Amino acid sequence: MGRLVVVSNRIALPDHSKNGAGGLAVGLLDALQEQGGLWFGWNGEISKITGEEEPLQIEQDKNITYAACSLTQNDYDLYYSQFSNTVIWPAFHYRLDLVEYQREAWEGYLHVNELLATKLFPLLQQDDVVWVHDYHLLPFAAALREQGSQHPLGFFLHIPFPAPEVLMALPDYQEILRLMTAYNLLGFQTERDAKAFLAAIAHETELVTQEEGVYQAYGNTFHVHDYPIGIDPESIRKLAEGPLPPKMQAIRQELGDAKNIIACERLDYSKGIPERFLAYESFLEKYPEHRGSIRYTQIAPTSRGEVQAYQAIRHQLETEAGRINGKYGTMSWTPLYYLNQHFDRRLLMKIFRLTDIALITPLRDGMNLVAKEYLAAQDPANPGVLILSKFAGAACELTEALLVNPYDRDEVAKAILHATTMSKEERVRRHAIMMDTLSHQTITRWRETFLDDLYKISE
Repeated sequence: MGRLVVVSNRIALPDHSKNGAGGLAVGLLDALQEQGGLWFGWNGEISKITGEEEPLQIEQDKNITYAACSLTQNDYDLYYSQFSNTVIWPAFHYRLDLVEYQREAWEGYLHVNELLATKLFPLLQQDDVVWVHDYHLLPFAAALREQGSQHPLGFFLHIPFPAPEVLMALPDYQEILRLMTAYNLLGFQTERDAKAFLAAIAHETELVTQEEGVYQAYGNTFHVHDYPIGIDPESIRKLAEGPLPPKMQAIRQELGDAKNIIACERLDYSKGIPERFLAYESFLEKYPEHRGSIRYTQIAPTSRGEVQAYQAIRHQLETEAGRINGKYGTMSWTPLYYLNQHFDRRLLMKIFRLTDIALITPLRDGMNLVAKEYLAAQDPANPGVLILSKFAGAACELTEALLVNPYDRDEVAKAILHATTMSKEERVRRHAIMMDTLSHQTITRWRETFLDDLYKISE
């Protein structure tokens, strides 16, 4: 078994990995630690030296080598801020109205992928297996092949892959598809995403099925499969259990018998938060008997604050929260709390455990691990209710959630009503079924299944 090389846009250097590393970073570190390996990517820093001249930052921690590079301001702007986050991200989340395409940004995106491939190639050993992550690096395999690499190359897309008619709106979609087939194994969150990728290729060129999961197109042979990413339920449970901080205990006592709704995600237009606010307003309007006995807390820390679309949604949410509270609130009751701030992960899991309802209704999401974390944080003897968008990848697995169309505010309002009145027996039954799924499809199983398939290809 050769050394594992992980490539990602951002890299968790060892001095940062202990503070706030998410489940994915921990899962990748576990994989690297098992057999020794290399983690390569951008260190998050901007350099005034051109990329070709900038030396790599290399650190060793036990049996893992970390190799990171910086980007120039121009490379960062074109590759990351522009093409990755104002073209691919909105398009792959079905928001073509927010795509801001510039030819210069496409060329910058290709340039940085070529630059990263140039820096990684000299570090590779003959029997290495390379695992590349996410939408920033769609052309990376092709760029590495140009350097002369014959290594097994796997790729996992953490966001949705759009239907062909959506993808075709991008001027360079044909080239994107061709470049992606340079990977030996392409992994997607859901079967729907994998089928969308294959359908897009079949629309553009001849797609030959060699055997189940193995295809030929553009002169390349590649494997395609879905690998739904999971969590570590046991670690979530440990974080959620135990005594509450005094302030949280006081808040819980203050709520009394009132139902508490929670939603938590980074501030992003794909998460459907404005639509969710309106659905909650519809609930308050249609079911006035629940006014004063329910509270909705929306946690949405800012991300990509330099992108105009993200600035606009923050302003929209602040306006809507104020309007709803002004319309329905009383001297003794605030119906909606909107918190534009980050919460410590340990505290957040405890908040989840105390909350009666999770309202997770993205307009489109690759998976949505918050939904899974909410379930894992619950008390199995008295769990809360998960309301989940049918357009989240997690909906394919969490079929006992209350699945809703996030665009239908009345349907979401009706689901909130169902959640507030659901019997304990029904809550326990639904939660147990979903936890069986989560206990099976863990982040460890996701990682091991993908890597087993990738190593088989390399044999």
